[in-house]
Amino acid sequence: MMRRIYVSTYSIAAFDPTEHAWGVAVASKFLAAGAVVAWAQANAGAVATQALANVTYGPEGLAMMASGLSAEQTLEKLLAGDPNHTHRQIGLVDKNGGAAAHTGGECNGWAGHKIGKGYTCQGNILTGGNTLDAMAEAFETTKGELADRLVAALLAGDTVGGDSRGKQAAAVYVVKPNGGYGGNNEYYLDLRVDDDPDPVNRLVKLVKLHHFFFGTPKAEDLLPIDSKIAAEIQTVLKRLGYFKGSIDGQWDETTRAAFWAFCGVENLEERWSLDKHPELLDRVVLEFIRERFAQQ
Repeated sequence: MMRRIYVSTYSIAAFDPTEHAWGVAVASKFLAAGAVVAWAQANAGAVATQALANVTYGPEGLAMMASGLSAEQTLEKLLAGDPNHTHRQIGLVDKNGGAAAHTGGECNGWAGHKIGKGYTCQGNILTGGNTLDAMAEAFETTKGELADRLVAALLAGDTVGGDSRGKQAAAVYVVKPNGGYGGNNEYYLDLRVDDDPDPVNRLVKLVKLHHFFFGTPKAEDLLPIDSKIAAEIQTVLKRLGYFKGSIDGQWDETTRAAFWAFCGVENLEERWSLDKHPELLDRVVLEFIRERFAQQ
């Protein structure tokens, strides 16, 4: 007997040709929805599988698209091999940005999908079609990287309606060649809120944190570490036990070593290091220190 896993949700699968990235974002009143719905592979595509979710659609769909099949061709093959396709909902984007989607006639209403250039939005048990309309508009008009546009789409859908049963989980998953930590894998971003009363807004905050901890400093944000900033950092480092010297505003070897130790603990090594621009400090790091530690 088939185990029925109803993933009543709204999601978006998309491709960004400029960033050369593929991703899926999803929200649902379903625990850990991202673990079931979201699938993506660099240079293959992205898949969102939901409703009476067939999780084999994820790996099988990606394998088909990696082999050269389009999203439309992949969708046709997946549905042809599934006797329960009338209960399924799926959205796919292939490696070239071609999009396809299917909403089975026996999916619980409101259910439907909306396909645009390089993306597809889909949902079931929604408050109405306005959820998908809002998602599509937000994705098309939001600036920034793919992850930002995906969560903007979720937030828009959440604001106008979303899952008619309520809220519980949200996730965003983005892949791109050499996009992962250290540059030797494709897993750029994989963030999940698995059980929360306001999961989409929490996910938006997590994406911002990801940008902070793993983003590259912008040239315009690099500040010379003058005596005032050095003294400010020394004060914080001394309070936290990293620095034993005098607070004299000297950005000397001892102070830099103490700050490097602090960066290691706070996971700031992508933002500052002893080897690259040690006399400069990313403005966002300084703001982080002031917000998180200056008043302790």
